[in-house]
Amino acid sequence: MTRRVVGVDFRLLGGIEAFRDGEPIDVGHARQQCVLTALLVDANTLVTVDQLIDRIWGEHASPRASGTLHTYIARLRRCLAPTEILHRSGAYRLCVDAAAVDLHRFRHLIARAHASDDQKALDLFAEALGLWRGEAFGSLDTPWVNGIRATLAIERSAAELDYIDQQLHSGRHTHLLADLTARTAQKPLDERVAGQLMLALYRSGRQADALQHYRQIRRCLAEELGTDPGPALQRLHRQILSADSELAIPVRSAHARAVSEAAEPRQLPAMPRLFAGRERELAALTETMADHPGTAVISAIGGAGGIGKTWLALYWAHRNTHRFPDGQLFVNLRGFDPTSSPMEPTTAVRGFLDALGVEPGKIPQDLDGRTALYRSLIADKRMVVLLDNAIDTAQVTPLLPGSSESTVIITSRNAMPALIAGYGARPVVLDVLADPQANQLLTHHLGRDRLAAEPDAVTDLLRHCAGLPLALGITAARAASHPTMLLADLAAEVREAVTRLDALDSGELPVGLRAVFSWSYRALPPDAARAFGLLGLAPGADIGLAAAANLTGLRQQQARTLLRQLETASLLYEPEPGRYRMHDLLRLYATEQAHSEQSAAVRHAALRRLVEFYLHTAHAANQSMDPRQPPIQLVRPADCMIHVPESEAAALAWLETERANLLAVASYAADHGLATHAGQLSPILWRFLDTRGHHDSALTLHTRALAADRVTGNHALAGHTLIVLGLLHWRSGRYEQAFEAYQEGLSLCRAEGLRRLEGHALHGCGLTGVLLGRFSQALGHFQQALEVADEIGVGELEADARHGLAMIHRRQGRYEAALDQLRRAELLARDAGISDLYGRVIHAIGTVYEQQGRFDEALPHLRTALEIAHGGARHLECYALCGLGATYRGMGRFEEAGIHLHEALDIARETGSRHNEAEALIGLGQLALATGEPEHAIPHYRDALTLADRAGARDQQAHAHNGIADAARVLGDHPAVRHHRQQARRIFTDLGVPEAAERRIGAT
Repeated sequence: MTRRVVGVDFRLLGGIEAFRDGEPIDVGHARQQCVLTALLVDANTLVTVDQLIDRIWGEHASPRASGTLHTYIARLRRCLAPTEILHRSGAYRLCVDAAAVDLHRFRHLIARAHASDDQKALDLFAEALGLWRGEAFGSLDTPWVNGIRATLAIERSAAELDYIDQQLHSGRHTHLLADLTARTAQKPLDERVAGQLMLALYRSGRQADALQHYRQIRRCLAEELGTDPGPALQRLHRQILSADSELAIPVRSAHARAVSEAAEPRQLPAMPRLFAGRERELAALTETMADHPGTAVISAIGGAGGIGKTWLALYWAHRNTHRFPDGQLFVNLRGFDPTSSPMEPTTAVRGFLDALGVEPGKIPQDLDGRTALYRSLIADKRMVVLLDNAIDTAQVTPLLPGSSESTVIITSRNAMPALIAGYGARPVVLDVLADPQANQLLTHHLGRDRLAAEPDAVTDLLRHCAGLPLALGITAARAASHPTMLLADLAAEVREAVTRLDALDSGELPVGLRAVFSWSYRALPPDAARAFGLLGLAPGADIGLAAAANLTGLRQQQARTLLRQLETASLLYEPEPGRYRMHDLLRLYATEQAHSEQSAAVRHAALRRLVEFYLHTAHAANQSMDPRQPPIQLVRPADCMIHVPESEAAALAWLETERANLLAVASYAADHGLATHAGQLSPILWRFLDTRGHHDSALTLHTRALAADRVTGNHALAGHTLIVLGLLHWRSGRYEQAFEAYQEGLSLCRAEGLRRLEGHALHGCGLTGVLLGRFSQALGHFQQALEVADEIGVGELEADARHGLAMIHRRQGRYEAALDQLRRAELLARDAGISDLYGRVIHAIGTVYEQQGRFDEALPHLRTALEIAHGGARHLECYALCGLGATYRGMGRFEEAGIHLHEALDIARETGSRHNEAEALIGLGQLALATGEPEHAIPHYRDALTLADRAGARDQQAHAHNGIADAARVLGDHPAVRHHRQQARRIFTDLGVPEAAERRIGAT
């Protein structure tokens, strides 16, 4: 009988996932996931041990496979409790409600759909197919898994076709056209899909297209297979020819509902509302990109802006979304933004990883790691990636997918010959619109009759707009907003504007555009014109409604009215609700107007309001996310209106949305006499940027903040910022820079009497000192930190200091002294309620036990640390996995050791932690020696030595040298043994490590 376990759900139709009452459960590494999958596919049925071994290892099963399987089952029992895995006579059975396993639920729903009618069937099909999140079983790869995956793919395809039939029966033919067109392109010989498309076309009033498609598949069948279409397709053809009444649209339920779209990234901005011309360029894009995905560079002759590159890219992408079922990625790289620097590739890739659903803690810190993860995620996906406003090849290269499944479109004012030559990108060069195309664009806006009434005025307008789509759009918007105005009057204004602006032309704007901007700007009401100028000054690529209200000094409703007026005049656009942008040329013109028509005092007051809005709102968001943080005494706002997020989720969403603008505002404040504001953004944003993994943004912010703190002479803020910079450098493996930042922060905190910050700076100095092998110096810093903690009574700081002291004791072989410090730190960490600190201490205790050979005592501590780390502490997760790998190696459980060490290596490379990467490599080298494979050990040790040399990690250098010497001894390479043993002994002597402790690897 099936045992019901409420709240436990399993997902196999995609990656392997488990949830308890909606919260994710860590089901382990790939091999352990394979065990779970093998049990879930036959849920509630006994599966023999031999069957499980065959499903997991196949012909590569080792003699120890049975014992390893038992270990995996034991782990699954612990993490999936109270779900039961029963053992009966050499077999296992996972007891679960079948409805809690998406695979079994899918099959059940499909069976019900086949037995239902109309709307009920539609709902059941939609629910069943909505369970799929990708290929079944994710990245698992064994012969048994691949066979079941292939079977499920057939079941899924059949269900999709049955669902299409049901939708056609319900009258949803128009909705299906894009999907069916894509399916026929994928399976040009599939007669069932061809028939569905023909029927959908016919019912959509496209009888000729339906017949043309029949001729196409008949020709393909004859050429490829030497046969004719089957009886069913021939009958449908005859029915379409005779307009058979049987093909009429069936009566449909009035309550039919659309099927929700899959949750894939859909980042394309809105499609241009009015688009004309460019038929040749659109055809070229389709011809070169549709059947052979790759890269296209849309560039403008002479680097001119406003020529319509982005519009062309968006128009083509929107018209071809059916070719990209896995979604769309878009980024404005700001290559020619007059108010900000081009976007760094690492920031752009980070945005893509966020859109692809990667958890912040799992996003690597370095560009190479991010690029590798991004390419892995989209390797098998059919997506369109639109890189807008790029400046050069170096900026876009990291954003190119590694496979040819996706299509990339790049817009730039530069032709990018290196991208074309080196990556096979296809150039699509834009010139200005010819008069017929420009006339067509105006016709779309204003109507044929209005243009026909004043042909001379139209000719004049076209001449002054010079074929630039941006100028034509603004001209048309002006005319459309004044339907009774004569086009001749508009043309006269343009002529006058050209004369007036000739003397002002600085070469940055084409004269035609400047003229168009001028008379469009002059037509604005005074309040809207003032707002237009101020918006041009605002730092950042876009602006929200609340920020715009503060910039203009208006209430939000008043600001919204002005923004709508600017949008109507095509001087502003709203790519998403509540966010507003300007074309970069318009921003340049707006900035000119602000400087020429508004006083410096007005401009400064507006921008100060904007800076203070961001500062105070960020502070409110920060307090909402972590109320335990002491509030910061901010500069008193002038007259800005603060936005207070209503919840922690809203606060996080606001910070993520405004992150780029907050950085831009900080830079502006630092450069324009608001250094105090710039300095205060660092302590407000550091925790958000650190926990969300925005290390590149953090480095920019804190570096500028430190410069601002020095300008204002605010030593307290400077001390805090230096400590945060030390942490940032430490996380990135820049230990010398981290130590320098901590040391400077320590001096400032001592001078200002900031005792708590002084303690944190001392701990940071000690920590980096240990990693750099400066044990005696680090010991002094930890002891001083302990004294500060005792004086001010901060348990968290004392626990950190004792943990640091234990690190040194352990590395120098004083294990009992290390345990004494760690047990006291454990009590302090538990009382403080800080899980990450407690996890680090528990891990350190387990590591000491492992190095003493007390493996049974080490295991529970290291497992507890790993459980705590799964809450998002990636560095701790890596430490715990390395410790478990070393422990299992010491116990002779080599396969488990390898699994844990490889997983640690993956995490280290994801997070960009060079220290952890070297740690895992040394562990793998030791494992290779233990299993009698010295030739495999040496590459691991050499890679670890390279990383340790770069970081200056002295103890890791010594352990790597020792490892190479051990492997060389087994291989009989005696000169290498002598050289590397001498190097290791010299380093250990410098570190004060006794010979008895030299052969131990010490994880941080």
